[in-house]
Amino acid sequence: MHILEVLKNRATAFGGSIVLPESGDPRTLAAAASLACQKIAKVILLGAPAEILKNAASLGADISLCEIIDPQSSSLLPEFADTFYERRKEKGLSPEGALEAMQNPLYFGAMLVKKGIASGMVAGAANTTADVLRAALQVVGVMPGLKTVSSTFIMVSPRVDDPTYLFADCAVVPNPTAEQLADIASSTAQTRRSILSDEPFVALLSFSTKGSAEHELVEKVQTAKSILDSRQVDFAYDGELQLDAAIVEKVAKSKAPGSKVAGHANTLVFPDLQAGNIGYKLVQRLGGYEAIGPIIQGLAAPICDLSRGCSTEDIVNTAILVLLMSQK
Repeated sequence: MHILEVLKNRATAFGGSIVLPESGDPRTLAAAASLACQKIAKVILLGAPAEILKNAASLGADISLCEIIDPQSSSLLPEFADTFYERRKEKGLSPEGALEAMQNPLYFGAMLVKKGIASGMVAGAANTTADVLRAALQVVGVMPGLKTVSSTFIMVSPRVDDPTYLFADCAVVPNPTAEQLADIASSTAQTRRSILSDEPFVALLSFSTKGSAEHELVEKVQTAKSILDSRQVDFAYDGELQLDAAIVEKVAKSKAPGSKVAGHANTLVFPDLQAGNIGYKLVQRLGGYEAIGPIIQGLAAPICDLSRGCSTEDIVNTAILVLLMSQK
């Protein structure tokens, strides 16, 4: 059984709810119909009901099981605006500005998640990543104990017996500091537990293994490891490690003897966005791995971004991941 089928079954058993704020996009309506009809999740669509129903009918999308909320006329609007104002008034937001913001489906949807009315939100088919993340950060904020929002990809091998890896960060933070690398490691470990339900073995990657090279880039990774030490995190990690020392047991025995992670790392934290982005695409294009993501992580509640070139299937799959991330 493909990993996505396994994850879908787990998400369905969870029985959560997903907000899809981009109801004007045909792919979103088709995804809403698929999620609802398969009983994967309760679906909340945002927008004018008459327009949504008309567009769904023209597509042949059965959204009869979906809930439709119009942010501009919802009874929740005053409460949501008050909450947003209290959260952002020190940033200069006025009550009028809060009310206007909450009529935006991205902000209203994020508030549904913050209030626990929905398990998570998926957007980005019709909005930029910047717009989606701005709404998420301003409404739900960053996970307690962290300061960094990042991303990860699930990398699935075409060979059944190979491990499934998580690669981070490949899409959000261009040049992370040591503290941000530590945050990315913590977020990715949590993402792995939430989605794949196994234990993370996190490798902080570098071009050096355990001091084999001296450079400020190596020192950054070493400092990230020290920060994780000081935080006393509850997952296995090590660094700095070269890629081969991280995943090849024979190499690990000679380069990093005694490491609890080297040789069998399943969660790879790259030192910067260039390395991460190039790395996942090399593995995808030359190694034949399937790249599932990017999955946005580090937020206080699960909200995921989509590529604007996404398919209906991408929206459904991302919703499944968000449902699993919402489980405590």
